[in-house]
Amino acid sequence: MLTLYAVVPCYNEEEILPRSAELLREKWQGLMAAGKISADSRITLVDDGSADNTWPIIRDLCEAENSLFCAVRLSRNRGHQAALLAGLEASMDVCDACVSLDADLQDDIHVIDRFIQEYEAGCDIVYGVREDRSSDSFGKRFTAQGYYKFLKLLGVDIIYNHADYRLMSRRALHGLLSYGERNLFLRGIIPELGFRTAQVAYTRQARQAGESKYTLKKMLTLAFDGITSFSVRPIRLLSVLGVLTLLVSIVMAVYTLVSHFTGNTVSGWPSLMISIWFLGGLNLLALGVVGEYIGKIYGEVKQRPRYIVEQTIGNVSRFE
Repeated sequence: MLTLYAVVPCYNEEEILPRSAELLREKWQGLMAAGKISADSRITLVDDGSADNTWPIIRDLCEAENSLFCAVRLSRNRGHQAALLAGLEASMDVCDACVSLDADLQDDIHVIDRFIQEYEAGCDIVYGVREDRSSDSFGKRFTAQGYYKFLKLLGVDIIYNHADYRLMSRRALHGLLSYGERNLFLRGIIPELGFRTAQVAYTRQARQAGESKYTLKKMLTLAFDGITSFSVRPIRLLSVLGVLTLLVSIVMAVYTLVSHFTGNTVSGWPSLMISIWFLGGLNLLALGVVGEYIGKIYGEVKQRPRYIVEQTIGNVSRFE
């Protein structure tokens, strides 16, 4: 029978975590009662260096009688992607498959039954894909869908309208952990694994309590990581833009000389200022993009750990 683990990254989730934990417990108990998963199945909560009461809540959940919860506590806040990977690594040797989901449970946990069906049909990776984004604001919907399309344009193999709600088999998890890069963008790495996959559509729910910890800054950082970690096309586009700018400069030089010899010259201040601002902005943009790639190289060659586990509770002995 399938031993299924859930991996739930938590960062300052004291308001929503008790309710989410209760819903997950009921779901796991229901799956066990229906004979779909084994009694060894568990729920791994990963505390990503929370500054509130998230860890005491997690500890109490794990220490309760007949608890279905395990825990991993990181030594400091390392970000959602690192916390998720830590939970997957902690769980993968004691389970047949893992489901990753957020602590706010906006992702419909009832589609896990369909995840299991696809897994039993032979899929190593099952993606949860949002049916629509009608619950999002216009700005968020527009930017999110535009981002997915932009990544596709850059050649990144990414699942449209999929975040981090997915099931992965143990074999797929071991494949994922063979990637040693420091800059994590799991949505781009996992499709590269090459195992058999399936997609399950679901409707995202409204958050029941608290506020999302995914700030605009974090979303922009993740978005830029996705672009620079999987595509060199931005640098190539800068090269093309540089050639186009050179051609425009040649045309402007010819125009300037013709104007001079025909006596049609003027003071030239507007064109001079436009040229300076345009070329200056282009140079800064190029330096910024190249600098991002160099910064990633700098971070990779130091080979610092992606996260440090401070403590574990329950059947997640990989870090002990």
